[in-house]
This record gives sequence, C-alpha cells and structure tokens, in this order.
Amino acid sequence: MTMAERAVPPRVVAAERVASEAGFKKSCIPEVGRLLKLAAAAKPDGVIAESGTGSGVGTAWLHSGLGAGARLVTVERDEDLARRAAAVFADDPRVSVLMGDWRLLEQHAPFDVFFCDGGGKRDDPQRVVEQLAPGGLLILDDFTPSSHWPPRFEGEVDELRLFYLTHPDLEATEVLTTPGSSVVIGTRRA
Repeated sequence: MTMAERAVPPRVVAAERVASEAGFKKSCIPEVGRLLKLAAAAKPDGVIAESGTGSGVGTAWLHSGLGAGARLVTVERDEDLARRAAAVFADDPRVSVLMGDWRLLEQHAPFDVFFCDGGGKRDDPQRVVEQLAPGGLLILDDFTPSSHWPPRFEGEVDELRLFYLTHPDLEATEVLTTPGSSVVIGTRRA
C-alpha cells in the first residue's frame, strides 16, 4: 500500500480545520472515516445520510467515497457548526447540510448508508433502523470493545449495542477500529 492510498482527502483536512477553529473535539477518527468512505463507495447511486455533522469530518469521509449519482444529506443541531460544515461542501450540489433535529433526515429516507453518529442512535434506535432501505448499511461508532456476550460497558450489559446487534431486521456485527474503540455495522434485511 502506498502513502497516496492512505492520504487524507482534502475536504477531510478542511473539515478538521473547521473543527479546530470551532473548538470542536468530537470529530470522526480516520479509522472510522475510511470505513465511511468504503460504505459510500459501495452505494454509488445511493442516498447517504449522517446524523451529527459536527464540523463535517465524517461528512467529508463519506463525501470522499460518494459516487457521481449519489446524494449525501447530513444534519447538525448546532447552528454554528452546521453553517461552518455547509461551507466545506458549498460547491457540491450532491451534499445537503441541514440544521436541526435528526428527524429532519426522515424526509430523505430510505437510506442506502446511514452513519448515525448523533441524534437517534440512543434516543430512538427503532426509528433509526426504519430509515434504512433494504440492503442499506447502518454504521454506529463510539463503542468500547467488549469480549463478553451479551456485550458489556462499565460492568453492565450494553443494552443499546445489544439492540442493534440482535435486531430482527438487521444483520449486524461489531468491528474493532482501534484497540479501544469499535463500530457496529449492519445491513437491513430485505
């Protein structure tokens, strides 16, 4: 693998600069970003969604895999962050940055890829699953790996992770992204 293959896309660099300027410290890590790029590339004409734009770092990773016929819609409840992130993608009509509650995404569903990093993930997980198209990919990050079954977090059963991993409409698994973090990725059954 060459260094060019591992290069960080220019829009990711731009969104990371926005995060730094805004003092935003919860951006998507590169290990998850590369997974997002792959997921978007797997659906070249798809509708790609993100809940929790932040400064647009995850959005930029999704954008780096976006096909010519795809659309990317993301939502951020912080008005300043949404405005700043929208500026990173202002020249690409395939990208829409919405400001407000994550439920604004519903008007663009069903999704072929849904990176649920903000609203919905914890407060309405069933509704998150319902936003996926058959065969759609759901990506949820910020989990702490667990070698137990059912998965545990801080000594207790992780009910949220268990919900997604055992949901009857999903085929899902947990993937280690770093030694201390993991994602749950699933596809909606037809």
